[in-house]
Amino acid sequence: MAAKSRSAKYYASNPKARAKKGSYDKKYHSTPSRRKYRSELNAARKKRKIYGKGGADMSHTKSGKLVRESASKNRARNGANGKSTKK
Repeated sequence: MAAKSRSAKYYASNPKARAKKGSYDKKYHSTPSRRKYRSELNAARKKRKIYGKGGADMSHTKSGKLVRESASKNRARNGANGKSTKK
């Protein structure tokens, strides 16, 4: 099992901050734009027959195209302003 990140350690030891973040995340991820984003990724995974099997993610490139990429690489990459740095 991987070690906890700095932020994970912080939220584990600060319950009020964790509750505040949880509240924010719940609101953010239920917005129409986030729901649409998730549904596009899920539809792409279903189309490629990798949905529900774990493994690779569908990753957005700079041009907006969806490509298959390992989950660890996709989730570790954080571009400026939350934009993809993948070609």
